[in-house]
Amino acid sequence: MGNALTQKILVTLGFLFAYRVLAYIPTPGVDMAVIKEFFDSNSNNALGLANMFSGNAIERLSIISLGIMPYITASIVMELLAATFPTLGQMKKERDGMQKYMQIIRYFTIFITVVQAIGVSMGLQSMTGRSGQSAIMIDPTTFTILATFSMLAGTMLLMWIGEQITQKGIGNGISLIIFAGIVSGIPSAISNTIRAVNAGEMNFILVLAILAIMLLTIFVIIYIELGERRVPISYSRKTIMQNQNKRVMNYIPVKINLSGVIPPIFASAVLMFPLTMLQSSTNPIMTAIADTLAPGGITFNVVTFIMVVFFAFFYASIAFNAKDISDNLKRQGGFIPGVRPGEHTKEFLNEVASRLTTSGSLYLAIISTVPFIFINSLGASFYFGGTAVLIVVQVALDTMRKIEAQRTMNQYETLGNVGL
Repeated sequence: MGNALTQKILVTLGFLFAYRVLAYIPTPGVDMAVIKEFFDSNSNNALGLANMFSGNAIERLSIISLGIMPYITASIVMELLAATFPTLGQMKKERDGMQKYMQIIRYFTIFITVVQAIGVSMGLQSMTGRSGQSAIMIDPTTFTILATFSMLAGTMLLMWIGEQITQKGIGNGISLIIFAGIVSGIPSAISNTIRAVNAGEMNFILVLAILAIMLLTIFVIIYIELGERRVPISYSRKTIMQNQNKRVMNYIPVKINLSGVIPPIFASAVLMFPLTMLQSSTNPIMTAIADTLAPGGITFNVVTFIMVVFFAFFYASIAFNAKDISDNLKRQGGFIPGVRPGEHTKEFLNEVASRLTTSGSLYLAIISTVPFIFINSLGASFYFGGTAVLIVVQVALDTMRKIEAQRTMNQYETLGNVGL
């Protein structure tokens, strides 16, 4: 393993360790005993699901309680705006424009974080323990200010950590943060399941059924994630002669799931924002809406299914640019057999991508909802559900691919240095 790869892995692990340390730094002025009581009675609703994505930071009311979700929500809004307004879309394609684009996302993240932090702070002020003690131990106004700035600082730190991992480490920083948060809670979920079996609260047969569902889900994810359509390419004799000492790819790999892990993460972020705000409200109407959208319910799964399909198509349209591929092929003297270069090639690739995205979006939506329905009906934790398993397996596969790609690049560099 090359020094560069080792350094990138160590940088990634170092930042993820810093993320886990932040999860244990509490927001000032909170009675943790009252917060623990509240979460013990709300572990199976929207707050429990949000807690999973935050790496159990919410149940500790850490400064990163809001997690990376505000940044993801801001990114979603900007992607939608870029797809709607050509000027903003053009900004992304330029180097200086991309920097401005990312700066706008950061400012929007600050706005969303402040709104959510104020909402959470006001909700906590009406929270009391079983014996009537308040969850807030200081002046409400002072607490709101402290909590807002603390959570804002925590979210901005997470955003910075994610960007640093992407630039200097291995893999996508935001995905790895969510991955680390979910993985950190799995040992606790397993121990709670073992405790429930020992206490007679859960049948051992149910545990076997949960394990079977998880293994089947993992198998399906790996099988489909490694699947791709290979579109054959032919090159002119002149191109082959010019590149006879280089490896020329003779196919275009188009994955079944072009959007990766983004759709379930986006769908969760969009759902978590209103659910977290509704859950902290004491208004009967707001509480009723939160109960209707509670994880495990029909409404929640239907909305999740629709959102995952939508984001799969939306992100695939951004990730797969048929026009650029067509132009590059024409420039390099390549063509798809039976398809004319230029516009016809673009239309052919778009058709292939559209068919695969249809299958890929349905696969993502089914994996995000169906296993969760079965797991939830068996009384198991969110950590064993489809979305959690999907994110963990997909991010692990993606990170392994990038490590392998880095190793291959290092080997080529080594051979080049010795003159081979």
